[in-house]
Amino acid sequence: MSGKTHPTRRIRPLAPADLAALVELSLQAWEPVFVSFENVLGSAIFGLLYRPDWRTAQADSVREHCLAGDAEPFVLVTADDVPVGFVVLRQDREQSLGIIEMIAVHPEHQRRGHGRALMAFAVERLRAAGNDLVHVGTGGDPGHAPARALYEAAGFTGLPAVNYYLATP
Repeated sequence: MSGKTHPTRRIRPLAPADLAALVELSLQAWEPVFVSFENVLGSAIFGLLYRPDWRTAQADSVREHCLAGDAEPFVLVTADDVPVGFVVLRQDREQSLGIIEMIAVHPEHQRRGHGRALMAFAVERLRAAGNDLVHVGTGGDPGHAPARALYEAAGFTGLPAVNYYLATP
């Protein structure tokens, strides 16, 4: 697969050598989200949710999602093949539902259309696979505001949801 092309970027399937770079860029891209989570939840609940710490938990999650047997991970690379973003897709064929599991762009490469390119690529790939519906989830906290703006700009309709947590002594 040649991937989507652009003068300065290309989207291609994940290569094993990309994984470490994706983990690192995801930690940088999502740091504001985790700061927001801790501000909303408080340090006690935040610490219980992300053990031993959010960076380790998130790195493990990225690896798990990218390497899952039913996952389709794709990498957005610069003209010199440097990974600067990624998206992980999955499908629930019984429900004809395409799922965007993860999406991130390195902070130094944000606001250049890379997120929009990854979203358009993901939606088109899931549509071409025969899915009638595409789902992407995100948080309602301030740290996820850029993600919500991207999804809304791509035509997604949000359904507010609330998660409640209680730390028990």
